[in-house]
Amino acid sequence: MRIEEAIKQKFFKNEYQKAHVNVLYTAAWLMASMNAALKPFGLSMQQFNVLRILRGKSPEPATIRELTEKMIDKMSNASRLVEKLRSKGLVDRRPCPQDRRRVEVRITPQGEALLARASEVVEQSIMRQMSQCLTEEEAVLLNELLDQLRCTE
Repeated sequence: MRIEEAIKQKFFKNEYQKAHVNVLYTAAWLMASMNAALKPFGLSMQQFNVLRILRGKSPEPATIRELTEKMIDKMSNASRLVEKLRSKGLVDRRPCPQDRRRVEVRITPQGEALLARASEVVEQSIMRQMSQCLTEEEAVLLNELLDQLRCTE
């Protein structure tokens, strides 16, 4: 569906404005789809992202600062997310032995198991959504264009 139809707007000031709205609308649409896939696991997209970062660092711990730097959603409160995951038994959080001001976070075996199941569902959802609409070559081009769009980053 074209962006004009999706948001019921006939005209845009220019193609840059249209592209901007289109990227934001599409990102929100993809996030809603991912949140729906994660709902049966009791995870938000941000919590899922934290677990994936921790799995990637395992067996080494991550600090809250490292999590914040690597997260997709930079506006998320990593400390709050870690505490929610800790209360679910998915991560372990301990003071750093060398620097008690730092907190080390590790994914638990329970977190690993839940993440493995959730990742499978999310990956299937992504493949189903993307491969219905884009060829692999188009996905490569889309990645290149999105990377190029962040040229001022």
